Amino acid sequence: MTAIPEDELEFRFFRAGGPGGQNVNKVSTAVQMRFDVVNSPSLKDGQKQRLMKLAGSRLTQDGIILITAVRHRTQERNRADAIERLQAMVDEAAVAPIYRVPTRPTRASKERRLIAKSHRSGIKSGRGKPTPGD
Repeated sequence: MTAIPEDELEFRFFRAGGPGGQNVNKVSTAVQMRFDVVNSPSLKDGQKQRLMKLAGSRLTQDGIILITAVRHRTQERNRADAIERLQAMVDEAAVAPIYRVPTRPTRASKERRLIAKSHRSGIKSGRGKPTPGD
């Protein structure tokens, strides 16, 4: 788990719509957090590539992740929410995918499969209507 230092994060606050009554028109509670993935010294190259892929539409062409948090009524909770969401993405990107090495079936397993098929074929052919000589 890689922790992102707060000095690498840039915050911008603005007014948000939604619940909050008259407070909505006076206080800038919404948060837009920016994190420069490309120039971050706290991430390894593989993590950066996976994080940029995970970010999707939140990633700018300059390699900056934008996360907007407006879920809560207070600036502090929105800020914490944005940090939490970024940390979840970083944690997911920290795990390198395990690639499956393709294998081939063994000769014995092929033979067992063919024997089972012929056995099953015999069972099914025995289910037909009896011939007059039976």
